[in-house]
Parts: sequence; C-alpha cells; structure tokens
Amino acid sequence: MVFGKMPKKLASLTKADVDLPALKGKVEVYYDERLVPHVFATNDHDLYYMQGYITAQHRLWQMELQTYAAAGRLSEIVGNNPKLVALDREKRRIGMVYGAKKALEKINDEPQTKAIMEAYTDGVNSYISSLSGRELPIEYKLLDVKPEKWTVLKTALLLKYMANMLTGDDDDFAITNSYKLFGKETTDLLYPVFYDTLQSPIVPVGTKWDFEAQPYDTAGVVSAENFIPAAYKPMEEHDPGTGSNNWAVSGSKTASGKPILCNDPHLGLNLPSIWFEMQLNAPGVNVYGVTLPGSPAIVIGFNDSIAWGVTNGNRDVRDWYAIKFKDANRNEYWYNNQWVKTTKVVDTVKVRGGETIYDTIVYTHHGPVVYDKSFKGKPEDRVGYALSWTAHIQSNEMITLHNLNRAKNFNDYRESIKTFLCPGQNFVFASVAGDVAITQQGKFVNKWPGQGRYVMDGSVPQTGWNSFIPVEHNPLSHNPERGFVSSANQHPTDNTYPYQYSGFNGFEFYRNRRVNEELERLNKITPKDMMTLQNDNFNVKARDLLPLFLKNLDQSKLSPEEKAIATDLSKWDYYSNPDVTAASAFELWSKAFLDLTWDEFSDTTLTLKRPLTFTTYLLALRQPNAWFFDIKKTPEKENAGIIINSAFKAMATKIADWKKKTATSLMYGPIISRHPYYTLCSCLPLAITT
Repeated sequence: MVFGKMPKKLASLTKADVDLPALKGKVEVYYDERLVPHVFATNDHDLYYMQGYITAQHRLWQMELQTYAAAGRLSEIVGNNPKLVALDREKRRIGMVYGAKKALEKINDEPQTKAIMEAYTDGVNSYISSLSGRELPIEYKLLDVKPEKWTVLKTALLLKYMANMLTGDDDDFAITNSYKLFGKETTDLLYPVFYDTLQSPIVPVGTKWDFEAQPYDTAGVVSAENFIPAAYKPMEEHDPGTGSNNWAVSGSKTASGKPILCNDPHLGLNLPSIWFEMQLNAPGVNVYGVTLPGSPAIVIGFNDSIAWGVTNGNRDVRDWYAIKFKDANRNEYWYNNQWVKTTKVVDTVKVRGGETIYDTIVYTHHGPVVYDKSFKGKPEDRVGYALSWTAHIQSNEMITLHNLNRAKNFNDYRESIKTFLCPGQNFVFASVAGDVAITQQGKFVNKWPGQGRYVMDGSVPQTGWNSFIPVEHNPLSHNPERGFVSSANQHPTDNTYPYQYSGFNGFEFYRNRRVNEELERLNKITPKDMMTLQNDNFNVKARDLLPLFLKNLDQSKLSPEEKAIATDLSKWDYYSNPDVTAASAFELWSKAFLDLTWDEFSDTTLTLKRPLTFTTYLLALRQPNAWFFDIKKTPEKENAGIIINSAFKAMATKIADWKKKTATSLMYGPIISRHPYYTLCSCLPLAITT
C-alpha cells in the first residue's frame, strides 16, 4: 500500500515512553501533517488497545455522549427536560440496550471478536484513568460529570446507535392511516413499491437471477382489511435530506487500467465529525480509512489488496404489531387463538435534578411494546404497539470489519460481509486483481406481498417474521458489462428480483441516476474525474420537474418581474451553483407545489406522510386532474396545471420579499444550509485507485 511519504513521527508510544503496562510489545504512532494517527503494532492486542487509547485522546466526550444517547440516558447528565426524558424513554422502549445486549451475547461467543473489543476497551480506559480533573475535556467540566468506565457494551451500543440512525425509521403508521382515509387503491398509487419508469437500480435492469426465491408462508396470508390503523409519530424523526453514494469503476474505463473506488457517506453534519481517520498496521493487517469513535477496526477504507465503502441500503427492517392485552396488567396477550405470557422489565430512568422514573417495558415474541397506555406522550392513543426490528437479532458486525480489514480478494470480501446483519448496507468493492462488485448486505425478512407495509395484527401468526432471505440471495453485481457498480440509496433491483421488499422511507430517485449517467459517459477515468463527480451538483429533480412546470405556466398572466424569473428558469442548465438564482427559484417553486398539492395531509389528526417528490411528479404528468390536486379550502376545482401556476405566484412573492428585505437577488447559497438530497456534495470523499 502506498501512502506517499511516511508521516512525521510526532509521537512514539512504547512501554518505555508512556506507562502502558498492558502493552505486550512495541507500538509506534505517527501523526501526519493533518494529525491523522498511523498506528504500528507487533500484535493485534496492542493494535486495538492503542486504537482505543488514541481515539479516547481525541474523541472521548463524543464517544460517551453517543452511548448515553443510544442507551436513553441523556437526562441523567443533562437534566430534567420533559422532551428529553420522553426521548430517553423511547430509546429504551425501541430496544437499543436490548439489541446491544443481544449483540454482546454473540460477541462473547466468538473469542476473536471478544479479544478485539476487550483490547480496545482497555485502551480507552487506560486513557480515562490517566486524566486528572484539570485534564478532563471541557464538556465534562461544563456539566460537572466524570467519564464513565468504558465497556464492551458501550461499543455494542454505539453500533446500535448507527443501526438506529440508518434504519430507525418507517412509514408503517402513515401508510396504514392513508389506507384508512383513502383506501387501498389510492394508497398503492401514492406509495408504490416499484416504479415503471426512470429506474436505475444498483443491480442493472435486466439482470438474470441465478436462484429461485425461498417460499414464504402462504397459509392464511392476512388481507389488508385486518391491518390496524393508528395515530403515531416518532419523537425523533429522521432527516430525509441525508444520503450517501459509492461506486467502483473497472480498469476498462480508467486511464490507468486499474479500478477506482469512491465513497461519500453522508451521516449528518457533526462537530466533531462522525468519522475518525486512521491507519492500523500489525502482522497480517495494513489498513487505512475511517473509524467510528468508540468502535475498533476500520469501517470504510482500503488495504494492500482491496478497497471498500458503504451506503445505506434503505431497506425496511422494522415492522409494527398491534397487541391485544388480556387486561390492564398486560401479563398476557392474544396470539394464535390463545393467551400468551409477556415478559416485563422494569427500567430505571435517572433524571438529573428530577425524580427517578421507573418504566415497565413489556416484551412479546414480536419484540418490545414501545407504545402503550403507560407511556405518557402525544398522541395519547399509543397503546399496545410492539416493534420487530432486525437490530434486536443477535449479530456481530465487528467480525465483518475485522475480516474486511484483512481481505485479499473478491471471495474474502463476500465471505467477510456475510456476518453484517443490521443496518443493511451497500458494500462496494474493488481489488488490485481488477474485480469490482457491490452487494446489498443485511438480514432481510422473506415477506409476502404487503407484509410490514402496514401496522399489522399481532395476534395472527402469518403477520410475523417466519423466515429470512438467504444471504447468498442478497442483491449482487460483480464485474458487470457496463464497467462499473454504484449505489446512492436507490432501489437495489428492478421488479424481477424474486423477493418482496420495500424502502423504510422510500428509495432515492435522483442522485443515483446522475451517478450512473456520468459513469456510463466517462472513459479513461482518472481520480480527478471521480473527485469532480463527487462534488457534482447537477439537479436531476429539476431536470424532471422544471419542463413540466414551464409547460403549464401561463406566462400571459405574469408581471414583468415574474416573466424575468420564468426566463431565468428557462435558461438554467440545472447546475445548483451557489450564485445561481434559478436554482433558488426552482427550489421555492417545487416546495410551494408540494405544499399546495398535499394540503389534504394537513387537515387530519392522523399522522400521514407526503408521497415522494418523484411520485408527485409522475402523478402530475400522468393524472393532472386527480382529486388530490384540488385545494380543499377553495370552491374552485383545481388541477395540477392550476397548482403549478399558483405555486409559481407564491414563489415569486417570496423572491420579491427577499429583495425588499436584503436589496439583493436570491441566489442559491443563502437558502440552502447544506446539500440537497439530490446532489452529490462531498462530506467524506474517498477516491482510491487500486
């Protein structure tokens, strides 16, 4: 592996240099000009011990705060805030600690992983024990708290924290409520599982599958009429504006004749970053990339033989079940025509400056009952809803990372990722041997059509998780004819894939198309070309929507100022550069169009989710006179064309107001605080040539 010049030796840590008696041999740590640590050890124990020690040096408060959040313990250190207390209780009830303990059982059964985790933990604790009161990070001083001893459970909690960030969302309640209000036909129209146009899935369209699906349990598959409508809205809503991308191009498309792999994982803007860059070197391993503070090994990176990266798979791995209790004691629930005993756990929520809360959490075979009458929050009818989530299943994602860090070829890569269960991820791969590949890896339920799409009746066996898709049947693209593999949170397959699945919050329809179009177009690719693509801001959403908008715009009714905006939009090349006024106008126009179209969703007490922008575009194109384009509060009968014109007027008014207040034109930069969902703005670019 070539890193360029050896970084300057700013620190050399051995038993003689620093009092670290737990080290078994010599360890050297180099910091380069960007203060990236490069760790060289003579054995695995010392490698991960030192990784823990160094990470704690730089990121101790971040590590601790994340695990407090994951465990539902923020009130314990921050104070008595009702919203925070409720959020802590929700974290506990969705099973964060429950899932972490399940993972710990698996980790403890595998000596290699257990040793890695314990070495890392000992390194963190060695640093913590070295701190005097004066040396504590300032956050501890501000809150008047001290670092807790690190544990392997805390690392497991961090991994569940990531699982919750990447899969802890679903549309079950919203789509159930849509079914209640509008019926099945309209619900399927507004929330289609697959689309018949403009698809660019991870596995290329038309790929032939070399396996047949394992059968699901068809005995008594429950009809939609048995699904239970309910009002529900999660306390911690996930940001729909985050999204990642990765790709690998084969040597047939590069200037060097060698593969290039790129990864741009967007996991929210944090300070400090969610990533911590590092090199780890010991006998049998020489790997560089990024780590998650609080967890050993390299998560995304490369070694001497391979490179890999990840994006979120967006697969729905959480299902909700309505539970019928026998009585208020909740000791039994109705399942399969009989009363079945529940398990109860009394959880203790400590509140700084407030009274300790004792919360009885009920567990069923489906999972923990997250919402019931003992949960005080809004809406008040959160009663008897149990959560099945693959993050509750015993798993050991750490062994995946350990093995990937040491993988030498395609077969090693495939074998390494088999143990990665949750969150489902798109693992992109390239090797010095010339292979490129991408796999959507995770533990996915083998569902019958519609299963998990709605809140389901928890008393019926057929609604439960009865089997899983074999890991070898997960979507894979290996050395495709087109010369590249890629993902950007879109559908993993076309609708010929033999298994049923859906996205937890819908799949992505813009960034993936742009990536694939550019990779199709480019040849003799260099790393610089890939960096340019990572920073590309071509607006595919605008390319879809704007021609439809302008076609329906009645310019005879526009003022001179409004006509100038329309002209600006008609000349736009769809690049959302910061100084472009047309990009701002389009963003405001499309937002107003969506607000006016889906006004029905604001006039109900039930929780609903707007259809995706892509869905709305197709509906306006194909069914412009559909009932949902009519504005309920007006006596007129509106259609998509009228909505488009009304939205334009609303947009023009906002631009005029901006100019009055600021005496400047509304460029794109001021109205966007971070990258929009449809661009490829680079947060952590990783462009590696093998």
